[in-house]
Amino acid sequence: MYKLLNTQDKALAQTLHDDGWRGKPLKPVGVAGPQFVGAPRGKGVYSTSRDGPVWFGSPVPEIASVLVRALAGTEELAWGSTRLRVRGIAVDMDAALPAGEGQVELETMTPVILKHEGRNLLPGDEHYLDRLQHNLTHKADILGLPAPRGVRVLEAGPRRRFTVRGAPRIGARVRVVMEADGRFVNAIRSWGLGLDTIQGFGWVR
Repeated sequence: MYKLLNTQDKALAQTLHDDGWRGKPLKPVGVAGPQFVGAPRGKGVYSTSRDGPVWFGSPVPEIASVLVRALAGTEELAWGSTRLRVRGIAVDMDAALPAGEGQVELETMTPVILKHEGRNLLPGDEHYLDRLQHNLTHKADILGLPAPRGVRVLEAGPRRRFTVRGAPRIGARVRVVMEADGRFVNAIRSWGLGLDTIQGFGWVR
């Protein structure tokens, strides 16, 4: 992600990496790992194929526009040790929700990462909902939008563990319900739930 941003705006990439956004450590950028179409299933391994999408997003127009320009000029993406040839890009223009609060369900396609006192949390753990609510409120504050209320987990996937630059990332996919302003829902769909969204976690389906 930082390499992509750096191709178009080095100052923005450096600021996000070092300081976060608007004096806050959170980085309003999200990405979902490649979804390989037709890849064979294998226990304990990720299989690849020649075709599939990767999603990138940001609720901040300044960052989103840099991402679009960067991807438009990219022929190859490095995903770990896997090289992905870029055959084309498309801007997702799904209908945006209007302003105003209502109940909404969100489901993630990648695990949500949350922590309490340095410990990874999973759905059902003590403090899980508190930390998820805190994360969402923090994101709403950065974006200048009303914070959601009444977050509940409706369904959770199995525990998943990943290693990112030598450090563990432990979480699970979730389906949640909350009372939220439509503008915040639009934003979080291009950012994600939880921590480490810039590393591919918490992307909303």
